[in-house]
Amino acid sequence: MQELIVISERRSSGLKHQYKRFLFHEIDWNQRLIVLLGHRGAGKTTMLLQAMQQKEKSIYISLDNIYFEANRLVNTVEELYQDGFRNFFLDEVHRYPHWSVDIKNIHDNYDDIHLVATGSSILEISKGQSDLSRRAVIHYLPGLSFREFLELQTNEKWEAFEAQHILEEHGQLSADMADRENILNKFQDYLKFGYYPFFLEGTNTYFSKLLETSNLIIDLDINAYEELQYTTIRNLKKLLYIISRSVPFKPNITKLAEQMAVSRNTLLKMLDLMNRAQLLALLKSDAHGNSFLQKPEKVYLNNPNLLWAFSEGEPGIGNLRETFFLNQLSVKQKVTSSKWADFLVDDKFTFEVGGPSKTAKQIKGVPEAYLALDGLKHGSGNRIPLWLFGFLY
Repeated sequence: MQELIVISERRSSGLKHQYKRFLFHEIDWNQRLIVLLGHRGAGKTTMLLQAMQQKEKSIYISLDNIYFEANRLVNTVEELYQDGFRNFFLDEVHRYPHWSVDIKNIHDNYDDIHLVATGSSILEISKGQSDLSRRAVIHYLPGLSFREFLELQTNEKWEAFEAQHILEEHGQLSADMADRENILNKFQDYLKFGYYPFFLEGTNTYFSKLLETSNLIIDLDINAYEELQYTTIRNLKKLLYIISRSVPFKPNITKLAEQMAVSRNTLLKMLDLMNRAQLLALLKSDAHGNSFLQKPEKVYLNNPNLLWAFSEGEPGIGNLRETFFLNQLSVKQKVTSSKWADFLVDDKFTFEVGGPSKTAKQIKGVPEAYLALDGLKHGSGNRIPLWLFGFLY
């Protein structure tokens, strides 16, 4: 027990990064049960430690600690409660088999305890022996936005904007920001290595860490959730490799299932698992349909950095542009496929993504249609700089 306290104090005092992600300021940290889900490497642990530093009588506990091979969390909390602890910051809950039951019991049995738990993005709070969805306030942490990357690179404050504000004022907004920084060069850096906070540890090893992280997501996070067989784990990695060679991937589900030697439903389930694990992004015609059996129109890697990591050379610029747009817009908006162009946002706005010389021919006559253009410093009319959509969060 004393070892857990020592580890908590060491992690808190050793926290290097004081930069707070956008989500930190959106969370009401006084809620009794907060669950923070997100991609491995997105910064959940850092946010947990930052929140803990603002609370007295607090302790950080990682549930992948070997201590919990022989000890239950519910009993550990009772002992720490007797020692005066009231705020419990629980990391990696998906690695602990009794997470849902123990967290439910702790929440229900102690009126003056506050719990904050982090887990894999694939974790379903309503799944497990206890449904926590009615008790917990759930938040999802994506990787860095282009805006957050700029803040870390420049040590300056950059404002986030609502999507509607960008559509209406992109000319003035882009002019103001392009005067502050060499925005196009920074944007290219972001596409290559700016999505995960661990770029701060050095860009030379960034891709190797990203590939290692992707393997761990399949080997540990997805596997802990689904208890997969070894052959299924290999198939997930094979599927990820196949898709990474040809994104954006327009799937022929029947043909791909035959290639993978699995059933159609199994293939769709695999795509859904990697989508929820934030390795892939599935673009569908209807965002309201939650069933994994709904065939995606296109399959993308989750973010541009993954394109660079999996590419044997320089990835296609068109893929990078579309992946960035889908990735950044999906955090706050609903994004589906469009009949006329690349994307439909919030069932209203049509977007075609391209380079600075792209014309509006494809979206001519389409209402509320815009061009999101790479290589463009300043916006005008319905021509909006692509990088500006990195300021939504």
